Amino acid sequence: MEENHRLQVIEEGPYADPGRYRRLVGRLVYLTVTCPDLTYVIHILAQFLKKPQVKHWEAALRVVHYLKGCPGQGILLTANTDLTLSSYCDADYQTCPRTRRSLSGYVILLGGSPIAWKIKKQKTVSLSSAEAEYRAMRYTTGELKWEHELLSYFGVRHDTAIPLFCDNQAALHIAANPFFHERTKHIDADCHFVRDALKAGLIATFKIHTSNQVADIFTKSLGGPPFSYLLRKLGIRDLHALT
Repeated sequence: MEENHRLQVIEEGPYADPGRYRRLVGRLVYLTVTCPDLTYVIHILAQFLKKPQVKHWEAALRVVHYLKGCPGQGILLTANTDLTLSSYCDADYQTCPRTRRSLSGYVILLGGSPIAWKIKKQKTVSLSSAEAEYRAMRYTTGELKWEHELLSYFGVRHDTAIPLFCDNQAALHIAANPFFHERTKHIDADCHFVRDALKAGLIATFKIHTSNQVADIFTKSLGGPPFSYLLRKLGIRDLHALT
C-alpha cells in the first residue's frame, strides 16, 4: 500500500461495480490467516465494502499485483527452533481521520516464526500516544496468556518470562510504575492487567528501536525497504527466490 495514503477520506467518485470489489476483498481476507504481510492493507480495504471508491479498487488491485510478484512467499517454520515465545506490540496514534481512534497491532513469535498476529481499531479514542501504546500492550498480554497456556497442553514449558517489545518509552514506564496518576486514569483496568502479568513473571517488557519494531507492519503503510526488512525479521521468506 502507498505510504501516507488517504483512503479513509477519499471522495473521488464511487466504483461502478461494488459487488466486484466486495468479492475481491472477501477472497483476500482469507489470505490474512497465513499472510501477516497482508493484514494491514486488508484491514483498511475491508472498511469500504458498503460504498467503495475508484481509489479503493485500485488499492485492491495493487494487492493482487503484489501477490502475483511473490507467489512462493510465506511463513518459514524452522525445524531447529527452541520453541520459545517472544512478542512485539505497536500502536498508530489516532490514525483514523474519521473517528480519531488508534490502531493496535501485535505479533507473537514461536522460535522466530509468527504464530499469532492481529490488527485492531481501538474501541475508544486515546488521549495520548502512551495510552494507545499501552492498550496495544494489554491486547498482546492477553494473547500471550492464551498462547502460554495452549503450549503447556502440548508439553512445551516456558519457564522464563516472555519478552514483550515496545518502542514507546512512556508505555514501558507506566507498566513498571506501581503508582497510578492522572496519565493512567483512562486505562486503569489495562494497567492492572499488564502489571499482574509482570508480577507473575509471565512477561518482561523491553524497549526496542522503531526501525526494528516488526509490529509496525500491522499498524501503518511502509515503504519498500523497511517493509522488506520487517518481513525478513518476521521469518517470512519467498521459497521461489534464488538462494
